[in-house]
Amino acid sequence: MRNIFLVTYDIRDDKRLRKVHKTMRNWGDHLQYSVFECQLSQHDLITLKDQLSQIIHHSNDQVLLVDLGPATGRGERVIEALGQPYTALASPCLIV
Repeated sequence: MRNIFLVTYDIRDDKRLRKVHKTMRNWGDHLQYSVFECQLSQHDLITLKDQLSQIIHHSNDQVLLVDLGPATGRGERVIEALGQPYTALASPCLIV
C-alpha cells in the first residue's frame, strides 16, 4: 500500500540543496521550489529517508515528510492556490 507524502526541505548549502533536489526528482512530483508530492510504499519511504540522510547535514538542514494518507481512493489531486495560480512545473528547476 502506498501513501501520499508531502516532502519539503530547507537546506543551508547550495551543493547539498542541488543533491537533495536531484534525489527528490526521482521520487515524486515537483510542486514548488522545495516541495514534492510522492507516492511511497513503506520500503520506498525507508529508502528515500536513507538517501536524504546521506546528503543532508543533520544539524543544519531540515527535511519534513508529511504523510497525507493512502494514495488510493482519494480521487483527483486538488491543489488550491492563494495568490499566483498553481501551475505544474514541467521544466527543470534552476536553483541558484
